[in-house]
Amino acid sequence: MNRRYALSACAAACLALPSAWAADKWNMSAEQPDGNYITVVARDFAADVAKATNGALEIKVHSNSVLFKRPDLKRAVQTGQVQVGDVLISVLGNEDPIYEVDAVPLLARDFDSAWKLWQASRATMEARLAKQGIKLLYSVPWPPQGIYTKVPVKQMSDFKGMKFRAYNAATSRMVELMGASPTTVNSGDVPQAFGTGLIEAMITSPATGVDSQAWDFAKYYYDVQAFIPKNVAMVNARAFNQLPAASQKAVLAAAERAEKRGWDTARKQTSELTDKLAKNGMTVGPTPPAINADLAKVGATMADEWLKKAGPDGKAIIDQARR
Repeated sequence: MNRRYALSACAAACLALPSAWAADKWNMSAEQPDGNYITVVARDFAADVAKATNGALEIKVHSNSVLFKRPDLKRAVQTGQVQVGDVLISVLGNEDPIYEVDAVPLLARDFDSAWKLWQASRATMEARLAKQGIKLLYSVPWPPQGIYTKVPVKQMSDFKGMKFRAYNAATSRMVELMGASPTTVNSGDVPQAFGTGLIEAMITSPATGVDSQAWDFAKYYYDVQAFIPKNVAMVNARAFNQLPAASQKAVLAAAERAEKRGWDTARKQTSELTDKLAKNGMTVGPTPPAINADLAKVGATMADEWLKKAGPDGKAIIDQARR
């Protein structure tokens, strides 16, 4: 009996090992390639967690969307297919307009106003995600968004019919209002899309421009500073709640430090990345005045449309951000 009991106990212990092990080792799906500062922040966050927990929790970062593509990331975190992931929050706009507030053109064009907008919207986003079993960890902003083209443009009519890369519902709508034809293309597929003629222009950050070596397929970069989107890191709430209290505290403290690093890095790198576009032969300049004037109208239209969709919660966010 004792021998059989010991064997049964051993078997039970072995069966329990995978779940206990999984609680100590997490995977994180990161959208961007290793050289992108958003992925660097993710790796620093993982290293910070390991150090703060004395190795009790290890997070392995998988870059360049090798685990899950952007459209599938949130669902993967929600269902526990991966414990942690970072995603461009505005791509969730079709699910809830609150998520795309930072993609409304001209609402927040510099980092100070973008930070105020984030502080105004964070609690509302956290509540939405919490209802779906997700805990928000930290955000990292992209540089302000600019326009890349193969040919020079001087007025809004120059975009008419142009095949224009979009990456979420908000940028698709913006491109439509500009008179161009939107085509959704993930950042990793941008060079091929330009090479095959699928797109002729795009609105994105200097970071994506450098990552994709935009100088190989585009000649002009207009520093529109249309808006400042963010990637948000999130964790499966059940996985987080299964951690010991000390590890939970360490994760949240590391997330707070990651957010500060991310925002500081974005501020520092914006001009460096824009300069790199110019150093590689692109013509870099401000938005032509005629286009800037028409973009203001596009921004006003989209702000009105967003407020109608977002309702009272959206209005409260905008009011707080503008104080």
